[in-house]
Amino acid sequence: MKIEKKIVINNKHGLHARPAALFVQTANKYDSSVKLYKDGAQVVDGKSIISILSLGANAGTEIKLIVEGEDAQEAFLELKKLLEKNDG
Repeated sequence: MKIEKKIVINNKHGLHARPAALFVQTANKYDSSVKLYKDGAQVVDGKSIISILSLGANAGTEIKLIVEGEDAQEAFLELKKLLEKNDG
């Protein structure tokens, strides 16, 4: 199963160290592959903190979350919730 959807990052500090670490920790709970696309070209591994930080995703940035695998539905819903969370 493959799920992909555009999501706007709501955290006022963007996807900085703490939320990125939480995202990676959550993504690694699942067997599915997790990818983040930014600006239609930059693609990173959602299970790598270095990759996610390299996106430079600030508040209001639109990214595409792509999750593929047997547990994709559950993984996608949890990761989407983290990205849309308005903390900080």
